[in-house]
Amino acid sequence: MVMQMSGSPIAVGIIGASGFTGVELLRLAALHPVFDVRLATGDSMAGQRAAGLYPSLEIAYPDLVFSAFDPSTVSGLDLVFLGLPHGASMELAPSLVGEVGCVVDLSAAFRLQDAAAYPTYYGFEHTQPELLAEAVFGLPELHRAELNGARLVATPGCHVTAATLALRPLVEAGLIETTGVVVNTLTGITGAGRAPTDTNVFTNIDSNSIPYGLLSHRHTPEMEQEIGAQLIFTPHLVPMSRGLLATCAATAAAGCTDAAVADAMRAFYADEPFVAVLDAPPATKSVLGSNAAHVSARFDARTNTVISMCAIDNLTKGASGGAVQAANVALGLDETAGLSTIGLAP
Repeated sequence: MVMQMSGSPIAVGIIGASGFTGVELLRLAALHPVFDVRLATGDSMAGQRAAGLYPSLEIAYPDLVFSAFDPSTVSGLDLVFLGLPHGASMELAPSLVGEVGCVVDLSAAFRLQDAAAYPTYYGFEHTQPELLAEAVFGLPELHRAELNGARLVATPGCHVTAATLALRPLVEAGLIETTGVVVNTLTGITGAGRAPTDTNVFTNIDSNSIPYGLLSHRHTPEMEQEIGAQLIFTPHLVPMSRGLLATCAATAAAGCTDAAVADAMRAFYADEPFVAVLDAPPATKSVLGSNAAHVSARFDARTNTVISMCAIDNLTKGASGGAVQAANVALGLDETAGLSTIGLAP
């Protein structure tokens, strides 16, 4: 699973580097032993110094200036991350795949296997069916073998990462029914993006919890695809900067026991470098700033229900950290390179 780290620098470009996932990619790239950021674009922030917008980058990137995207600047890059809107990523990817060593897309443009789902859930027709078929879903815990050598990686959504890690082992073990699964998530406000809106303005999010996407959230088909179950999903914004907690409830299958649930989770994640199976419920602060995922599952005999939970940092394991992890696998690097397993606590 863990490959030998190459000593040669990996030339990295981040297209759409000025948003929250972009600055998280810059942070993680600075910690990576062989990543060398050669390009950081941000059309709306072109000409601005990165550390002027994000002072946390001052020491690592004192001279980095966001540039407008120019297709000629990607030539010679080994790895390109796309931090763009879904439609923009879909249109740009064909000119990059094959031109650079690996493209890792943080949008949803290449996550769904069924192109017909895009008009319903994302509001556009998918125009790149061949690339959609080639793209590898970027969750190494499920798709490590397919990621090796991949030219195009579709990084999963943060809600999807947490819910899938919580539920997929139980589906594979046959311990839960695969219809009527309920997924509720609590997510930090950075999930709403950097641009100020009524949703993320302080006076609306402070001391508040806001459910959204009721009955038709766009991550629903992605979850069902990766978990292998029909579900109803309701996310909630809560007043924290970053973090995500998924609480999932499913009807237990015949013969399910608490011991069987615990054994299935521990067996599934026995060799995973970023997943810890806990006896107690997980907490978001425990994984803050890390690429770790903390999972915990219990069987309630009284209601014949399995409760499974997962805590991640929505910007790290749920986005940019997961993207770096998948890129490491695709490029044959040490999967853990540049990524921490330890949260920022207290």
